[in-house]
Amino acid sequence: MWVLSTDRAELHYFSSPEEIPDEYATLSHTWNNKPWHGPPEQSFKEVWEIQKRCAQDGTNPRDFVSEKIRRCCELAEKHGYNWVWIDTCCIDKTSSSELSEAINSMFRYYSLAAICYGHLRDVDTVVFSLEDLEDRSNYCCHPRYANFRESIWFQRGWTLQELIAPRFFVFLSSSWDVIGTKADLADFLEDSFGIPATVLRLLASPSQFSISYRMSWFRERQTTRPEDEAYCLLGLFDVHMPPLYGEGRNAFRRLQEEIMKQSEDTTLFAW
Repeated sequence: MWVLSTDRAELHYFSSPEEIPDEYATLSHTWNNKPWHGPPEQSFKEVWEIQKRCAQDGTNPRDFVSEKIRRCCELAEKHGYNWVWIDTCCIDKTSSSELSEAINSMFRYYSLAAICYGHLRDVDTVVFSLEDLEDRSNYCCHPRYANFRESIWFQRGWTLQELIAPRFFVFLSSSWDVIGTKADLADFLEDSFGIPATVLRLLASPSQFSISYRMSWFRERQTTRPEDEAYCLLGLFDVHMPPLYGEGRNAFRRLQEEIMKQSEDTTLFAW
């Protein structure tokens, strides 16, 4: 498992999350896949090359990585974390074995992190008061909730497990200001997306709910590649299977088969 040092944005390798000294943070975000989304994401290779170049001239790599990586490192360091895991640059995707391990371990990576920052690139800073959160009649019509609810972040497949798995999750605006925690916003998230507030507050495990019900949490989400519709759900159903990019929607059939091996819940066939 590769992680970045928050003070220098340098890549370091540890054999497992448990081997990382001290606690680590993670980032949940939507990738910049289009020019209008912002600068393209930096890969493992690009960050590694920056690190090597800076080692030669004595400069700090954090000053040369993308704004997203730098801002995340700075925030995590400010909160006292020495390490951060970011999916775009902490997985060497040229290695099929490393990619497979990361996809099958991602739910675990997020669940073992001390904090997960959820960066919503299309949401301006929103302030929710305790009074707002307690009045559920506001959820359907208040402009602040609408802006938050309509973020592309809530429409992506991978962000589902990134919301559910972490112990502590903080939503951040496009300018990296704190919006609120998933615990604070749990009732709103349940009303909007059907994910039980008890799951978001870690008072219940996803496994306590039927397979069909858990699948419904994914219903309105999308992935760029069809295979990822299955791969992004592996952790939610606690199954492991090797990713085979190019198999298309057959990946979802394989996911169903793996779930069947460990569950007699017939609601699976509703999907």
